[in-house]
Amino acid sequence: MPAKLKTVTLGCKVNQYETEYVREGLLSIGYEDATQNDAADLCVVNTCTVTNEGDSKSRQTIRRLARENPHARIVVMGCYATRAPQEVAALPGVAEVVTDKRELPDLLGRFGVIDLPTGISGFGSRHRAYIKVQDGCLLRCSYCIIPFVRPEMYSRPVEHILDEARRLVANGFREIVLTGVHLGHFGVDQNFQKPKCEWVRLADLVRRLADLDGDFRIRLSSIEATEVTRELVRTMAAYPDKVCPHLHVCLQSGSETVLRRMKRRWGVKRFVDRCAMVCSELDQPALTTDVIIGFPGETEEDFNATCETVRQVGFSKIHIFPFSARRGTPAADMPHQVPGDVKNERRRRLEAIEQELRRTYFRSLEGRRLRVLAESWENDDPATGRLIGTSCRYAPLVFAGDEALRGELAEVTVVEAAPHGLHGVQAEFNASAKCAVR
Repeated sequence: MPAKLKTVTLGCKVNQYETEYVREGLLSIGYEDATQNDAADLCVVNTCTVTNEGDSKSRQTIRRLARENPHARIVVMGCYATRAPQEVAALPGVAEVVTDKRELPDLLGRFGVIDLPTGISGFGSRHRAYIKVQDGCLLRCSYCIIPFVRPEMYSRPVEHILDEARRLVANGFREIVLTGVHLGHFGVDQNFQKPKCEWVRLADLVRRLADLDGDFRIRLSSIEATEVTRELVRTMAAYPDKVCPHLHVCLQSGSETVLRRMKRRWGVKRFVDRCAMVCSELDQPALTTDVIIGFPGETEEDFNATCETVRQVGFSKIHIFPFSARRGTPAADMPHQVPGDVKNERRRRLEAIEQELRRTYFRSLEGRRLRVLAESWENDDPATGRLIGTSCRYAPLVFAGDEALRGELAEVTVVEAAPHGLHGVQAEFNASAKCAVR
């Protein structure tokens, strides 16, 4: 009987990619995915340490797997495993701790994988697939632990990424999301010893991917404002049928004083100017962001500056995070920690602004034809005859369709903007108007 495998991932898109890499390697030598009721022979847990809560959830997951799979060997990897390997090794059932993601091929080799994969070919039951193109971060933002657990920056070979994209598209994936610990630094490590005329940048990778055959689209995951170059944006504009006009540009705060305490690399004006450049080069792009509420020392004036900045940019979605002191980071020991009730009140105010901006952006899309990746049935009920998908501009969109459209790209005309998404009807595809379909 084949050995049974369970994998659990906590944290970011990069972690999800790395878990899939290990899973596919183990399936290639005969492991089978365990069903919900199966006891597993091997459990792989990919942990997160971005917050103290990430550590706690990682420990809870490992203990639960040990209880439910008492004879299983548990392998733990990820950022928490890197930060506290001895702590992880002491947990019940843990047989091995992988402290460096660059050791994943060695891990597979120890399990008997001879033909080590250079990438993945699927992404479980999802309709979009992530491709990790880069790892490591050299920055030292005062609130972030990640540079301490992923300090070595490296970029994957372009040909490996292209081959991986070809496999994923051939296997039916219609959206490829490029991700990395510091996506905008793709190629930087490879360029150190090359003449400038031979440098490889993120824009070059996007161009090479967009030139591949197949009906699919590319989306960029989180990127820093300083790496949103004019070259990158113009590359996006040159492939309107392949590259989503959506950028998730991390703000964190709209206050100059808070940004300095965070040790961010730019001021508010530079950030806003970069977003304005994106809007001038792309047609109605979606701009989304992250904001930390209640960073140590944040005053009411600082918070109001953040509110003003997000209004000025006009984000279509804001991920709001109340500051959580992360042990091991400078911010955890800063004076003037903001009380929880103040953080909660500010969060509610920013959420109200986000909803207002989101509605405004959705209304601006009424009458437009968008490319939508159909992903599921409304209310998970096929009887509704209505599909829910993600548009190229990262707005949820509901429209009438059939089972054949699930997992496919469809052209949909937006007829109405609702508070939490869009409603539309399928449009006839017109090849001559392809460049207008975004």
